[in-house]
Amino acid sequence: MGTLQASLDTITQQSKTTMPMNAFTVLENSIASLQQTGIANGLAVGDKARDFTLTNANGNQVNLYEELTKGPIILTFYRGSWCPYCNRQLRAYEEILPDIKNIGGSLIAISPQTPDNSLTIKEKNDLSYEVVSDLKGLTAAKYNVLFDVPPEVKEVYDKFGLDISEYNGGGNWLIPVPSTFMIDETSRIRFSYVNPNYMQRLEPEDLLTALRNL
Repeated sequence: MGTLQASLDTITQQSKTTMPMNAFTVLENSIASLQQTGIANGLAVGDKARDFTLTNANGNQVNLYEELTKGPIILTFYRGSWCPYCNRQLRAYEEILPDIKNIGGSLIAISPQTPDNSLTIKEKNDLSYEVVSDLKGLTAAKYNVLFDVPPEVKEVYDKFGLDISEYNGGGNWLIPVPSTFMIDETSRIRFSYVNPNYMQRLEPEDLLTALRNL
């Protein structure tokens, strides 16, 4: 079985063949800029996880600290249902969900999009774990992974008919850096993966290894 990154690289290659090179260069430059500025580099291992109560895809409330009473939580921030890389990552994590549960953990995926769009990605990818809506990105901001899509990237997305503000339902273009935090029952972050390059994601096997190490 191939790695998650191999399938993500395929998406990237397809994008390069269907997208004007200057547009793809803008996206690459925006990634480099985000890496250099470090404005969304996430909470560190050992930090206390920020509590939240957010609405899931079915309209129910999910509270982090309450979920932690049942065992460790894998909290993964994704950009939205419009992102093919996110869809592939979330499907890959669904595939290892039985292993996560066997170890005693659970998974929560979080994005700034509306509950309706969270339901769309949940149904589209047949996800059985919690998918919650972080409207206005307030929780992502608490975890220091939120940033505003720069104007030049917004212009590229506009040309392809992608309106992130419509997905978010609040007129904003705020999205998180794709990131995954592993939180133990004492609410401490024990593992952190934050990568401004949205074309790369934490491998499922690496996630499982980190969870076993708890």
